Amino acid sequence: MSTAIVAGLLAGYGVAVPVGPVATYLVALSARTSLRVGLGAAAGVATVDCGYALLAGFGGTAVAAVLDPIARPLRWCAAAVLLVVAARFVLAAVRSRPSGPAQRVDSRMGVGRAYATFAGLTAINPTTVVYFAALIAGLRTSDSLSTGASVAFAVAVLIASFSWQALLAGGGAAVGHLLTGRIGMIATAAVSAAVSVFLAVRLLLGG
Repeated sequence: MSTAIVAGLLAGYGVAVPVGPVATYLVALSARTSLRVGLGAAAGVATVDCGYALLAGFGGTAVAAVLDPIARPLRWCAAAVLLVVAARFVLAAVRSRPSGPAQRVDSRMGVGRAYATFAGLTAINPTTVVYFAALIAGLRTSDSLSTGASVAFAVAVLIASFSWQALLAGGGAAVGHLLTGRIGMIATAAVSAAVSVFLAVRLLLGG
């Protein structure tokens, strides 16, 4: 059981720590709204990560067998999506204008909507999908985890993912005045675009 917990924590931080488009949006959302809304978004991300972890724990061998024949097309599609995401970040930053406290983007988003939005974004985020697809495939080399160990693994992923996303939300809330200005918008978009392009290139090269 302890091995499953440690493995879950490592897997959770492994998928959460690399900063990508969803993480950048989380920081920006917290900066434009409140820490409470940011934590709601963080919970949405962590919930989906936990769901993928359960899938990996309970159905690793079966799901990997289904994914194997379409692994290359999925990799190409994921790379294409990442490149589109990068382009949209840059275009949005170029066209955007700084806004006042009463007119900030996403200022009316509540906790529930933030949770649902980020759960959806994480579910279709190519980086997350590829990461857990690889994790699922990796479980083929050993027997599936027991029911208790699978649950412990998923809960550990949930804790790791949420703790990191909460840290990002807190950082966004703390430096919101810097991120919502013109320079902050462009800088954030540039970083997000660069990360997206880097991930796309890695996928195309088979990394």
